[in-house]
Amino acid sequence: MTIAGEDLPHFFKVGRSWASTMKVAGLVTRYALERAAGHPRGLRLANGNGLIAGLWAAARRRGIHVLTGACVESLTLDGIAPARVSGAVVRIGERTVRYTARRGVVLACGGFPGNPERRAHFYPHVPQGRAHHTLAPITNTGDGLSLAEAVGATLRTSLSRPAAWTPVSLVPQPDGGVVGYPHYIDRAKPGIIAVTQEGRRFTNEAASYHDFVHAMLGVEGHGAEEPAFWLIADHRAQRLYGLGAAPPAPMPLGAWQRSGYLLSAPTLHALAARLQVSAAALEETVTRFNGMARDGSDADFNRGADPYDRANGDATHAPNPCLGPLETGPFHAVRLWPGDIGTFVGLATTPHGEVLDATETPITGLYAVGNDAASFMGGSYPAAGITVGAAMVYGYLAGQRAAAAQH
Repeated sequence: MTIAGEDLPHFFKVGRSWASTMKVAGLVTRYALERAAGHPRGLRLANGNGLIAGLWAAARRRGIHVLTGACVESLTLDGIAPARVSGAVVRIGERTVRYTARRGVVLACGGFPGNPERRAHFYPHVPQGRAHHTLAPITNTGDGLSLAEAVGATLRTSLSRPAAWTPVSLVPQPDGGVVGYPHYIDRAKPGIIAVTQEGRRFTNEAASYHDFVHAMLGVEGHGAEEPAFWLIADHRAQRLYGLGAAPPAPMPLGAWQRSGYLLSAPTLHALAARLQVSAAALEETVTRFNGMARDGSDADFNRGADPYDRANGDATHAPNPCLGPLETGPFHAVRLWPGDIGTFVGLATTPHGEVLDATETPITGLYAVGNDAASFMGGSYPAAGITVGAAMVYGYLAGQRAAAAQH
């Protein structure tokens, strides 16, 4: 995610375009020099990383004091009717500090994606026994919600979807664990399809990652078996665009195959055997898809029919930037799982971030922004940045309202 959007196409064309190869060589060299200088990561920031870095720099310029390793144990009330949130009790190492807030307390703790109990309560598929993998920090355990509920706040739960969904694959790590990898745009590339364990396509692969997972959750398993989903590419597509964390050419694939992350086979029939998918169904699916890809029109799911789809495809591929046949072996697959990048269910608030109680009355002195507040989109996710964008806008509005408060 440290790669700027305008740089990404160059990475896909390394070795095929002199200009792109030189561009990527320069970026990689800069990264290597920064790491060699002792930095724990590259210093070039882009996308959301760049945005947050700008906010952090602005906070430092204004002398804002930031505590790390601090845990808010409770909010305090002044005891005067109607009660006002007057501060917080914070544990810092072995010390407990009571902070007084003259204008108000703003909760911005990142929602509850790392809280198994709340996920089981609000994600319908979790109590059904289906696995779920969040990409958000597991330390975001809903502390902001719990703090607010303890002083009478209420949650807004009537949302179309409780979180911002995204499909993930699980990348094996040397220590035996796994790390989730988000499949944002590879699904839309020509020569790549997604199928169920039955070997059938189930949705438009180029759709929003939020909508893609919604389609995954609509697929039922058989008996006690959890539905399985596979992203499949032919060799040409994998080498051009990559498949999940398995990179495109010229990077080798051996390590990804040996770890079991990338499953490969010389033919579709052999790949089906590795995936324990019906070979006849998979071959029939690919044959039908290939015919539609050559015509440039997906009669089953309209893939590539709108600007969002096409923006995530390959603009150089005709007639449809999202459709390309799967023809060249070996064939490759990675398993997909439902996941999220943050929660939408959150505290009920006014448009200025004031937290509401069960009677929809603002709790004086208490504000919530970011994923601690219920999504203003009502559970929809029309574009990237809905969460961080809302956090900035409503954080600004909450700050204005708190600054103007007369307590």
